[in-house]
Amino acid sequence: MSAVDREVVLEALSTLLQTTVKPYSGLKEKSGELNIVNFLAIAFGKHIDYVLSQQDTVAGFISDVRHEMFVDMDEFFDPRFDFDFTNISDNSICMRGNEPYKRPCGWYRFALKVLDKYPDGNAWLGKDGWRSYSVAGEWPVSYHGTSIEGARGIIKSHYKAGPRELYGRGIYSTYDIEQASGYSREFTSKKNGKKYRVLMQNRINPVMRTVCDRKDYWLIEVPEGSSPTVEKEIVEKSIRPYGILLKEV
Repeated sequence: MSAVDREVVLEALSTLLQTTVKPYSGLKEKSGELNIVNFLAIAFGKHIDYVLSQQDTVAGFISDVRHEMFVDMDEFFDPRFDFDFTNISDNSICMRGNEPYKRPCGWYRFALKVLDKYPDGNAWLGKDGWRSYSVAGEWPVSYHGTSIEGARGIIKSHYKAGPRELYGRGIYSTYDIEQASGYSREFTSKKNGKKYRVLMQNRINPVMRTVCDRKDYWLIEVPEGSSPTVEKEIVEKSIRPYGILLKEV
């Protein structure tokens, strides 16, 4: 990751979290640390007050989230799996988890360091590298925007269930990058003056998702009246971000 890339991706994280994100450089205390575990807990500023009200270890990490956070770039990102789709334009028919995979052409993916982070192993990611076919155990790819119009918040290390909308109560994502782009956040880089959109690229558990009447939307259903603990359990085993996507606009 070049120096310019590091600056821009920090701005992208700041946009997603709606707070200033700075590189972590040997702080004595880890208050305000951003890591893979708490990333989704604070990816929506509207729900920061809710997160801070919870008595758990996540709240301990983000006591000053309104002002700034610190990230260890080497522990948060995995540049071995970055991929530049910006100049790719193809109509290849690819499958992931036995569902269509529309590659994010026109975007750049910064990979998150998710290998060996889940107790069920890494099969959900499938095999690395270009391929047109699915492999056993992998989950389909979905995209999720985090604008206020497109989601209702992300809390406590998982996507927060939204109100009853469109087809049911829960978390919506889509395999169609163009649909997701409409719900992306935008920012203008102070480093290079360019304007970008930012999205999250995920894998979604095929057993847990429902295909909506509109086939390009998938729903992780969260029953109304579920406790925060149950919501957390449902979503943690249903959807897993593995990349941050940037596109110059």
